Amino acid sequence: MKHSKILVSLTIGMATCFWLQGCSKPPEATTNKADKLQGKLVLTGSSTIAPLAAEIGKRFESKHSGVRIDVQSGGSSRGISDARQGVADIGMVSRALKPEEKDLKAFSIARDGVTVILHKDNPIKSLSDKQVVDIYTGKATNWKLVGGKDATITVVNKAEGRSTLELFTHYFKLKNTDIKAQVVIGDNEQGIKTVAGNPNAMGYVSIGSAENSEANKVPIKLLPVNGVAATTANVQNGTFPISRPLNLVTKTQPEGLAKEFLDFVQSQQVSDIVKKQNFVLVSK
Repeated sequence: MKHSKILVSLTIGMATCFWLQGCSKPPEATTNKADKLQGKLVLTGSSTIAPLAAEIGKRFESKHSGVRIDVQSGGSSRGISDARQGVADIGMVSRALKPEEKDLKAFSIARDGVTVILHKDNPIKSLSDKQVVDIYTGKATNWKLVGGKDATITVVNKAEGRSTLELFTHYFKLKNTDIKAQVVIGDNEQGIKTVAGNPNAMGYVSIGSAENSEANKVPIKLLPVNGVAATTANVQNGTFPISRPLNLVTKTQPEGLAKEFLDFVQSQQVSDIVKKQNFVLVSK
């Protein structure tokens, strides 16, 4: 009788344990292999890519509790330099790599365009390429000279080392030394804030960043280039004349945590983030 009671208790105990799921299961069996990722990745470079990389980084961290993604801007030139020197694990470069940069490994994550922006209240609806060049070289210093109101133009330019500057000057066949600017800014956000705060200012920024700001009621407008509307859709269909790839670069073929992150960045798991920030998905 005593033996029966012990047997019954043991059976009940085992059943209870099974129902609670796990008292006889080793801890490793409940841990997903991917959750074992540990460490920190430092990304530096393009201010165009930085907000996108930061949001993707947050999602990656939410899936891997032992991982931290540190995103710092500073321009595409910094991204190239830091990746080469090992200061950053991954560089952010919002343009195609130059021939002398082919030693780096590039991973395209999206596409973007660059366009001129004005304050929303500026009556100008479009400018020819020549008018843009005249404004940036100081030949046209008043809006009335290009069909606007009688007001002095505040020219906003990008700082050296910014790929947006390189793309802009390349398209308009300008040298940075030709440009007569009253304000020099760093990242896209600073450029957008400057133009939004000055009805007579003119700048140029990422189309994705500008569309995102416009959607959030920031008082700016995007000007067409060569008659083509500055929209994400026109970047996607290839008709917008000033566009570029958004790249992440590494010094060597990525391994471990860097490879896992880059695979994630190029996957469909982040396509909603890319679209939300008004960038163009790249076909895989």
